[in-house]
Amino acid sequence: MHKLTELHLDALSEVFNVGAGRAAASLSEIVNDVVKLSVPKVELKKTSETDISVMSLSSERFGAVSQKFSGPFEANAMLLFTEEHALEIVRDMMGSQISIEELAEFEQEAMCELGNIILNACLSSMADMLKISLDSSLPTYRIASSAEIFDAISNDADMPFILVLHIDLTIESRHSEGQLIFLLSSASLKNLIAHIERFLGDI
Repeated sequence: MHKLTELHLDALSEVFNVGAGRAAASLSEIVNDVVKLSVPKVELKKTSETDISVMSLSSERFGAVSQKFSGPFEANAMLLFTEEHALEIVRDMMGSQISIEELAEFEQEAMCELGNIILNACLSSMADMLKISLDSSLPTYRIASSAEIFDAISNDADMPFILVLHIDLTIESRHSEGQLIFLLSSASLKNLIAHIERFLGDI
């Protein structure tokens, strides 16, 4: 297995913390309130050795924003919040006066915007640190069960590695927990490690 050392993981944690700060600043402008977004320790796992409990997919249904990134390495990214938290986040983004009926109408658009902000902030921070360019696809959003999400992750034979980040998002004093997942191929993980090594060698 390709190995991310503690030094590699610490470097990535710092990068994603910078990205989280950028994302929080962008979200604060949208909701006109203080947004706090923390990204703790990064974990690397083999998808074949990952189960639902390890990924903390404890809820029945999730709102999932998916996006693909390409460049020196490729990643399939997924941002997950429970369905309940996803609707709360949309309400905060759209304004608390919005009705439940209107909420459903704007859910996909708002969650795609949220995912785009968080995912691109994290990946752009990584690109800046590693001095590379990454391209991204348009985000897509769906509601899926924990089993459907886990099956999609574990059955992707081309992406046998997974980077998992646990996200704490606070908007208007409301706390939401989510997952940020990056699926990587063996070649992409190898290239990522090489770029991190080069970065660490320059500092």
